[in-house]
Amino acid sequence: MNSATLIALLLAGVATPVVAQAQTAPDAVPAQAAVAPASADQVDDANTVVVTAQRRSENTLAVPVAVSVIRPEALHDYDAAGGDTLLSLSGKVPSLYVETSTGRIFPRFYIRGLGNIDFYLGASQPVEVIQDDVVEEHVVLKSNPVFDVGGVEVLKGPQGSLFGRNTTAGIVKFDSAQPSETWAGQGSISYGRFNSVNADAGVGGPLTSDGRVSFRLSGLYQRRDNWISNTYTGPTDDGTVGGRNVLNGFEERDVRLQVLVRPSEAFSLRLSGHARDYSGHASIFYRGSIRPGTNAVPASFDRTVVAYDEAQNNPQAYRTHGASLKAAYDFGGVTLTSITAWEHASGYSRGDTDGGAAANFGGVAPNYCAVGCGQSQGRLRGLDQWTQEVRLASPGTGPFTWQLGGIYFDQRDRTEFDQRSFFLTSNALGTTPNPNNFVLLRNVNTSWAGFAQASYRLTDQLTLTGGVRVTRDTKNTSLLLHPNFATLAVPVTAPASSYACGTAFVCRLSDTKPSFDASLLYRLSPEASVYARVARGFRGPTIQGRSAVFATAYTTADSETNTSYEGGVKTSFWDGRIQFNAAGFYYVVDNIQLNGNDANGNGVLFNARRGKGYGTEAELQARPVENFRIGVGLSLLHTEINDTGVYAQAGAAGGVLSETVLNPTVRIGNNYFAQINGNPFPNAPDYNVNVNARYDLPLGDSNSRLFAAADFNMQGKTNFVLYRSVEYSADGNYELGAKVGYAFGRYEAAVFARNITNTKNLVDVIDTSNYRAGIYNDPRVFGLMLSGSFR
Repeated sequence: MNSATLIALLLAGVATPVVAQAQTAPDAVPAQAAVAPASADQVDDANTVVVTAQRRSENTLAVPVAVSVIRPEALHDYDAAGGDTLLSLSGKVPSLYVETSTGRIFPRFYIRGLGNIDFYLGASQPVEVIQDDVVEEHVVLKSNPVFDVGGVEVLKGPQGSLFGRNTTAGIVKFDSAQPSETWAGQGSISYGRFNSVNADAGVGGPLTSDGRVSFRLSGLYQRRDNWISNTYTGPTDDGTVGGRNVLNGFEERDVRLQVLVRPSEAFSLRLSGHARDYSGHASIFYRGSIRPGTNAVPASFDRTVVAYDEAQNNPQAYRTHGASLKAAYDFGGVTLTSITAWEHASGYSRGDTDGGAAANFGGVAPNYCAVGCGQSQGRLRGLDQWTQEVRLASPGTGPFTWQLGGIYFDQRDRTEFDQRSFFLTSNALGTTPNPNNFVLLRNVNTSWAGFAQASYRLTDQLTLTGGVRVTRDTKNTSLLLHPNFATLAVPVTAPASSYACGTAFVCRLSDTKPSFDASLLYRLSPEASVYARVARGFRGPTIQGRSAVFATAYTTADSETNTSYEGGVKTSFWDGRIQFNAAGFYYVVDNIQLNGNDANGNGVLFNARRGKGYGTEAELQARPVENFRIGVGLSLLHTEINDTGVYAQAGAAGGVLSETVLNPTVRIGNNYFAQINGNPFPNAPDYNVNVNARYDLPLGDSNSRLFAAADFNMQGKTNFVLYRSVEYSADGNYELGAKVGYAFGRYEAAVFARNITNTKNLVDVIDTSNYRAGIYNDPRVFGLMLSGSFR
């Protein structure tokens, strides 16, 4: 039975609106299998926001961390068209930004302006993704779709004490709906423009009469037809053939099975397995869509047309699967929890990275180059990630609570890169396109850590919390294969003073760092609290091995540390019908890791002395009347790089800049380098506003009603590259979505629309040479959606 058939059966068995409320805790392993609730602060009711930001189920008013919660049913609305659930989260809560320049398999997350624009398959990110208690370190694992979800939390600021390295910006945490002792399920299915289908379902219940063994089976099926035509008809060196509607479709098939066994009241085991099968296309770069001297999208720009002369229409396909075992035993005075997990991924992605051979938008025609101007291919021949975590935790009662533990992480992969470029005139690969221009790299990342955290209630209102973690992080990159392996003298190293790498074909970096946090939380009343927090996290050293495809040195970056200061207020009034949270923050990143491009379009890693950011964020959730709900979020942000000695290469061709650079530049040969001191971080919008609302109109005395819902998001000035330029930025990007329908009990039927105004937003760029190629958001999609749940 294939995944599509399985999901269809699930939908048939689940009377399709998702009525799970963000105000209630997600189904979870029973309390004895985790950390027991501490007090009234941890016991939820229908209007209490419950989070697990401190690895306990707690009332958010008792948690001294800025955390935003996204309702599970909101995910169905944001991604009703079946586009990409992860990308649809961008801007839906304050300070969260998500984008990609590689396609569905490579999402990049940013929190409070901190992220990583590197498109290298082995790139690390300062935002960690946690799915069902398992860290998803590699970017391909981060792309695993979210479905049959029980809860989504966005934790802001360093989270190193409890969650480890590479969390200097924060965490996006997904918890799936869990097995339950009684039968329960949910499902949604939508059909829309471009023959888009999005089916998400889950069902579970007892497998034994006493409920000690239960399960949850979940599935996702998404597809969309190709909707972009390739008009190129000229010569090609790789068999690329144009045609009508040959790009940007996809098919996504996912399944997950969880089994929960409770042999006794004190002992529980949860076994989970999942699999993914995805095929689609890499991100679409539109060559020449960015006009010199402006960042405005040309009126004549058409998202449905490209002219790609290579890369065989950007194919992309990945498969992932994995399993985890969570065991917990309550000894009475302490609970021991073990989480063992394995993840595997393989696949490939190919893209015409210069945006095609021809384009002419708004009367501006860039200088086109011959066949082979630029395409790249990344292939993950095999990735395996193993993690083992053990944690001891006290009961959640009493004035003093604690937890301590350790984790071991092991990730190994073999990654192949193939890069063609007409401009390769000064390296050992030659001057003409060559299908054998590739390298095979072996990457190994191991890490271990020990951690502890404790909270002590100094008075009935005042609680002190502190935590510490020590982490050892080691990375190795080895060059296994190169077409000119025998003739290259030292193809992947540079002087020791520049790169901390060893032999000609092997690079090893390692570091040991502490992380910590300390906070005070004061309960002003049962409905309000204020807190202050200081935290430090670190991101481990990074190796950019893809450079070897150009027969140039690996580039590396040393560890960065982020020290953050934060204060906030949390409130919940009128029996939870009005919830308002606000926070202010200031952080300093020492030795900040940055990424730019060189003349070959290759990512280059380096450290700047310091980066800093400060801002504020606020959220309001209100239900002023019984049938009306509104949410409003706002974030204001300032970031800047502080280092007078760092420069980033700007796009140029033939010794001429391709964009209007607003920073001082230095010319070296035909290349230009811009001083970036004082510049904002890339992809760090200076403001973000999000609004969502829903109104239900009851029909008589029945349980039926009409409803209308809408959501709106707008972001402020955003630079896409390290240097300031007129062209490579956006200001005022926005999108509007809505649905209108009929509901009866737990069931809904609705019509929906995403990007209602069909706005063309520039969301990313490639600044190499004179391509002036941009990536844009999806066009308007509309359709019909059915959903429902039962318990």
